[in-house]
Amino acid sequence: MNTITILALSWQHLLIVGIIILIFFGGRKIPEMMRGLGSGIKEFKDAVKEDDPKKPEEPRSNSSTTP
Repeated sequence: MNTITILALSWQHLLIVGIIILIFFGGRKIPEMMRGLGSGIKEFKDAVKEDDPKKPEEPRSNSSTTP
């Protein structure tokens, strides 16, 4: 019985993929790409946290109605 496992990557496969990425993008571009990816993930988490329905809304204070 022969089964195919999707995304069954060994360390050798990951090493080859890493080398190919290094060849395509170069050593200088990879840190910039990772920084952009990290900031994108942070913005996504902030947006999800902002839309969280469990978080109670703060009461709005109208400064125009205070004496």
